[in-house]
Amino acid sequence: MRSNTRTAAAVAAAVLCAAALAGCSDSGGSGSASKRDMPADFAEASASQTPSASSSAPARNPNEISVASGPLGQILVDSKGHTLYLFEADTRNKSTCSGDCAVDWPPQIVTGQPKAGKGGVDQTLLSTATRSDGKKQVTYRGHPLYRFEADKKPGETRGQGLTAFGAKWYVIDPAGNRVTKPQPSPTGSPSPTGASPTESSPSASSY
Repeated sequence: MRSNTRTAAAVAAAVLCAAALAGCSDSGGSGSASKRDMPADFAEASASQTPSASSSAPARNPNEISVASGPLGQILVDSKGHTLYLFEADTRNKSTCSGDCAVDWPPQIVTGQPKAGKGGVDQTLLSTATRSDGKKQVTYRGHPLYRFEADKKPGETRGQGLTAFGAKWYVIDPAGNRVTKPQPSPTGSPSPTGASPTESSPSASSY
């Protein structure tokens, strides 16, 4: 009698466990099914909420020439905001600065066509001249353009009015004219090779 009672209890317990397992299985299957059956538009909306990598800022065009305002007025600058100069020893569309001169006063080289940037640059005045090494140097109204090695930051004009390598160097305005206004205050910058202090009466531009 006791044996039959124990057997019945064991069978009942087995039935209850089987029912519980079936319920867990149905619940998990239901969850999987609901995920599979998710509407396409809802799935797309969920995917769109995933944060994406932020877009990087547009790269500056290295061939771009712009205008910046400062103590010397409005002057030409390169794509990084560094001051550009003309060299009075040059002739129209012809650079005479090479060797050590081009080290202290790097020519503004482009690989394509120069492009007018912001501030009032006249695209019709922009062109290029071929240097002795075959590279293309930007010209503005016939003036080959250069940077100055001692200008380490945008806006610096340490080369303004210097005499170096036989002639003077000046910043240039949007109309293509040299700016002879002197530095507003001493910069204490090192002079390039062959440089001498600014002359009080600048010579006339050769072109």
